[in-house]
Amino acid sequence: MGDYLVKAMTADGMFRLYAVDATETVREAQKRHDTWSAPSAALGRTLVATGLLSAAELKNKDDMLTVRVQGDGPAGMIVADGAADGTVRGYIQEPHVHLPLNLVGKIDVAQTVGKNGILAVTKLLAGGEPFTGQVPLVSGELGADFTYYLAKSEQIPASVGVSVFVNSDNTIGVAGGFLVEALPGATDEKLRKLEEDIKTLPLVSEMLRQGLKPEEILDRVAGGQRLMILGQNDFAFKCSCSKERFAKSLATLRTKELQEMIDEDGGAETTCRFCGNKYNFSADELAAIIKSKD
Repeated sequence: MGDYLVKAMTADGMFRLYAVDATETVREAQKRHDTWSAPSAALGRTLVATGLLSAAELKNKDDMLTVRVQGDGPAGMIVADGAADGTVRGYIQEPHVHLPLNLVGKIDVAQTVGKNGILAVTKLLAGGEPFTGQVPLVSGELGADFTYYLAKSEQIPASVGVSVFVNSDNTIGVAGGFLVEALPGATDEKLRKLEEDIKTLPLVSEMLRQGLKPEEILDRVAGGQRLMILGQNDFAFKCSCSKERFAKSLATLRTKELQEMIDEDGGAETTCRFCGNKYNFSADELAAIIKSKD
């Protein structure tokens, strides 16, 4: 079975919860971008969190959101897109970064990303204008940063846990995460209890390695509260790029620039930043683009 995301609500109606096994999704991203361990963990966590946010906030099939993490660490910028259909795509600016493990023997995501910078989320909802919410990074570990974003930008008490286990050969062992949002009517007592329970949880990657499924992770996150499962969606890495889209981008260049590509290179090769797919344009195809601009 492929990756999937589960949505649930506590029986008392106070909390909405999401959990996802994103192992194959992050494996695909790692292979496409040839990321080393630290960038794999940073990009993977961002993709998982983006997918969780998309599940929570996107309602219509054409809705989309873009997450941008810009810290002062060596990995540079991380960008991820999430769609309402459960697909994500993304890239990290510097995929080949190597850092020593942190003090507890884990991949040092905080140093990779950097602790100074911003987390920005841009939502493009059907029929509306793009809207961006932005907060400063608070840890660089990303789970805490997405939690802070929801609290400050969306005014939603929430908890986000994201985790990626990277094998010694840089391949992805497991990846996943959870998101809990307090709904109107959630009591302070229930909030405190849930926060305390979440602090005692192992990493999501540890639970996945133990064989737990997303619905079982939700049971652990809920701390024994009865849950109502609201739905289950497939989750996958999928890019929306195409040769047609790149042709439209090339058409925005000046005719002189396109002619130089024909004269000097006999064509052009374009590469999608999000997935690494390459699209080649022959001299004749570039000439047709020039003609279409007339």
